[in-house]
Amino acid sequence: MGRLIAIACAPAKRAPLVEQPEALVSVAGGIAGDVRGPKRGRQITMLFREGWEAACLDLGAALPWVTRRANLLVEGVATPREGGRLAIGGVILEVTGETYPCHLMEAAHRGLREALTPDWRGGVTCNVVTGGTIAAGDAVESLP
Repeated sequence: MGRLIAIACAPAKRAPLVEQPEALVSVAGGIAGDVRGPKRGRQITMLFREGWEAACLDLGAALPWVTRRANLLVEGVATPREGGRLAIGGVILEVTGETYPCHLMEAAHRGLREALTPDWRGGVTCNVVTGGTIAAGDAVESLP
């Protein structure tokens, strides 16, 4: 079983991410206060610590996880593929696809876009299936 390490949201498009200890998650709006939350297919983005650390190792850099601009940082659970479901506390998320690294990653650190490309290191996009409240430290598990 994995663990939710951190939560962040972007209050406006391209605004710096704001870390928070907990978040309200809804089917209609994703993470409360996040500009991307209402966008179906990409309500929440999730980054996996192991993939992030591998990308940083390739770069020889220790970058803050929010550089990736993901909403959730988790560890200890395999990166699910499209259609996979994850439970974080009582919240259930369904993976809609890979979060493809964009030009913003290259602007943040030279080579980051390429370092995030292998094996879904950039994380996944999700829709909210069941809403609720999540907090750093919550258990994360893959669902059948």
